Amino acid sequence: MVATDIDAPTGVPDPEDDPVFALHRGGKMEVAATVPLRDAHDLSLSYTPGVARVCEAIFADPEAAHEYTWVSNTVAVVTDGTAVLGLGNIGPQASMPVMEGKAILFKQFGGVDAIPVALDTTDTDEIVETVIRLAPTFGGINLEDIASPRCFEIERRLIEALDIPVFHDDQHGTAVVVLAGLLNAVRLTDRDLGDLKVVISGAGAAGVAITKILMSAGVRKISVIDRQGVIHTSRENLDEVKSWLANKTSDWAKPGSVADALVGADVFIGVSGGTIPEEAVAQMAKDAIVFALANPNPEVHPDIANKYARVVATGRSDFPNQLNNVLVFPGIFRGALDVRATGISESMKVAAAHAIADLIDEDELTEAYVIPSPFDPRVAPAVARAVTDTARREGLARRPY
Repeated sequence: MVATDIDAPTGVPDPEDDPVFALHRGGKMEVAATVPLRDAHDLSLSYTPGVARVCEAIFADPEAAHEYTWVSNTVAVVTDGTAVLGLGNIGPQASMPVMEGKAILFKQFGGVDAIPVALDTTDTDEIVETVIRLAPTFGGINLEDIASPRCFEIERRLIEALDIPVFHDDQHGTAVVVLAGLLNAVRLTDRDLGDLKVVISGAGAAGVAITKILMSAGVRKISVIDRQGVIHTSRENLDEVKSWLANKTSDWAKPGSVADALVGADVFIGVSGGTIPEEAVAQMAKDAIVFALANPNPEVHPDIANKYARVVATGRSDFPNQLNNVLVFPGIFRGALDVRATGISESMKVAAAHAIADLIDEDELTEAYVIPSPFDPRVAPAVARAVTDTARREGLARRPY
């Protein structure tokens, strides 16, 4: 979930008996026809001469492309390979196994077709221009593994330029699943969102998006931490993003270290890597909530976190409460594509978080079960319904029924 800029590994072997390499041989996806092509009649319908009539219809009404081409169900998974998982800046070619993996998750969990698009450029202008030119091929754009802070500008400019959903999953997928888990953790510990004291370690893509969505949900007391400590308005040399964070959290955030911020804190959310000292976690409030999401090494190991916190979540599948983006992006795009949404609003993201959280009934909710499994078949449909309902309510749906 959180990437660090490290050199790419070299000399990776391809042993014949390695099941990972065996699974990846030839790639993990293919393009398949959805119509028969058995004889000349089929050919005349799917290609010339019949196809010309469909082209003319779309020329007369461009919206018809959503009805008569794959656009209505296809998303581009776009990366420049600069922030890939925990591997960092490994480039577009090395990012492809991850992008293919993302594409099959779209299909498996949301029924959405997704095409990896790995761009051989890290120039912001070139990425924006390239995606704009590719956009007529797709019904939505999922930005993936693009390093901060360029990811913010790229997403903003694409949202302004395009009338289809644009969604940077490293930001918003993480933010939605964090809010979903927090909603249930708050319910379990009998707290109110407006009273929570929250510490977010990490001021990159995920940290910024989590701050935004928590504020949209009603959280007011937030301190965001980077390598130099708490981000606050009296610090010098803040970039545009950190200046925004400082101003938005100025009513609560005070100068100090992460240990200072954690004294009496109700919630710790880690999206930065590194390690939080045990003695700092011990200073949190009673029944604390710890979401340590760095992979593969959480900022606070669950064995330590469980000594002091009532609810502990990670990004890993081998501990309870895995906060995984796959709970979010398939349903978000499924719902947005179903109503031909012109964008994905903050309200749609908050609604998605509530939909995920609400899948766990009161009598099911426990410290080890505050978030559904990624394999729970109810998740994507519930998220999609929340997104479609909100899009229609906000006037973002071109298909009103």
